[in-house]
Amino acid sequence: MTPSDPAGERRGRKRGETTVGIIARLAGVSAPTVSKVLNGRPGVALDTRRRVEAILQEQGYRRPDAIGPAPVLEVVFHALESHLAIEIMRGVEGVARGQSLAVGFTEMRGREEPGRSWLEQVLSRRPVGVIAVYSEPAATEQARLAASSIPLVTLDPTGEPLHDVPSVGAANWSGGVAATRHLLDLGHRRIAMVGGPTGFLAARARLDGFRAAMDAAGVPVDPRLVRDGRFFFEDGLRHGRDLLALDAPPTAVFCADDLLAFGVYEAARAAGRRVPEDLSVVGFDDLEFARWSGPALTTVRQPLAEMGAAAGEMVLALAAGITPTPHRVELATTLVIRDSTARLQDRRNS
Repeated sequence: MTPSDPAGERRGRKRGETTVGIIARLAGVSAPTVSKVLNGRPGVALDTRRRVEAILQEQGYRRPDAIGPAPVLEVVFHALESHLAIEIMRGVEGVARGQSLAVGFTEMRGREEPGRSWLEQVLSRRPVGVIAVYSEPAATEQARLAASSIPLVTLDPTGEPLHDVPSVGAANWSGGVAATRHLLDLGHRRIAMVGGPTGFLAARARLDGFRAAMDAAGVPVDPRLVRDGRFFFEDGLRHGRDLLALDAPPTAVFCADDLLAFGVYEAARAAGRRVPEDLSVVGFDDLEFARWSGPALTTVRQPLAEMGAAAGEMVLALAAGITPTPHRVELATTLVIRDSTARLQDRRNS
């Protein structure tokens, strides 16, 4: 046996005699790389990490201070009350599980430990990568992640996707077009739009899609019928009440998310209007409970789990030293027609 014979080293050594240096030689990597794997730190390609972990297990290596935590893929939300979070996490978790990674989550707003920012909490866990959902880390925060060799991917960023940060999103503009065309095809012309926050890229794209479809049909947009707010039930209720109180109320409403649509449902009920007989309503997202509402909501499906999976695959590619192509992934949206929309003449003849 020679010192350069890994197979001989495996046969000639008793269990318990293995050191980090020996593991490094067997794996063909440096001792610091083995240390990173042992401590769950980033900066190690996934195939290298698996090779080192396999040799650690084969050699029966025991960490001096017990078993360290599994490598973590971190998902950072602006606010965890987001009704989309569960579907996104489901997609990320599926990818992470396939790579033997744990999934952690952090909230940018609130729930911070005294004296520690969300970024410090993330850095303390030394994740393999970070996915920022509906949020954009500041330039200084991105720099700190990069300095720690932690790759970053944004999922549906609130602003224009940054050139140097890979991102995943949905086809919000075409979704807005599809929803509005559906209402136009049903004969509606007084169509209201209850949008989301104007500072959000997705909300602006859905509004632009609405305007584009109306313009293509030669139907002028009444500015009194265009509203914006938060993606919350309460905002849909408030705007729905205002719209239905107009002298010439809309016959249909396109809402920028499902919670807004349910708020409009409640406003219609309170005003004695029936959906869809008196008012057609379209949402956006296709949350799981959209199909259970009364009536079942016509909406634009946003592939949330698939978006989470795509972001997970992208950030793991970065962790392995692979530059993802394309830099920006945009997944298709789909109009799901259910029971909350009806032809205008049907409404008039009811």
